[in-house]
Amino acid sequence: MIYEEKTVKSDIIYEGRILNLRVDTVELPNRKYSKREIVEHGKAVALIPVKEDKIIFVRQHRIAVDRVLLELPAGLVEANEEPRETALREMQEEIGYASDSLEYLFDSLSSPGFTNEKTSYFLAKDLYKKEAAPDEDEFLEVEEYTLEEALDMIDSGEIIDSKTIIGILYAARILNK
Repeated sequence: MIYEEKTVKSDIIYEGRILNLRVDTVELPNRKYSKREIVEHGKAVALIPVKEDKIIFVRQHRIAVDRVLLELPAGLVEANEEPRETALREMQEEIGYASDSLEYLFDSLSSPGFTNEKTSYFLAKDLYKKEAAPDEDEFLEVEEYTLEEALDMIDSGEIIDSKTIIGILYAARILNK
């Protein structure tokens, strides 16, 4: 059986600064039709910055879930910017570090059932201090934890952000070699 859906109509419902919302009418493999609500979201990056034996995180309030979360540094790829450039920019802005060893790891899709958001993950080593410069609407605290502490925080439910969980679990795989 062919599982492919074909878009026959697409309507933009909302256009925003960081996302758009569209409703697609799709033809299903059984020749019936259905609606799909799609959040169009730009590319993003997530960093796993390692300083000695610690990983650097940011703690910030996320209004969508109305709570403070511990997360890996991350950000949106700007127009005419490559993910690697974004990773370097976000690392300096959010945590005040630069790196001479930035390694691309992999891409992930956050929730392809309703959004096209793709996140590129980078491992940053050989960090050196720079001036932090968070965006004017960004209020965060920088915190450092060992890999084991981070894994324990996933187990205890303190870390619940999916990009952070994915990044930490991947880091556990590659840093313990």
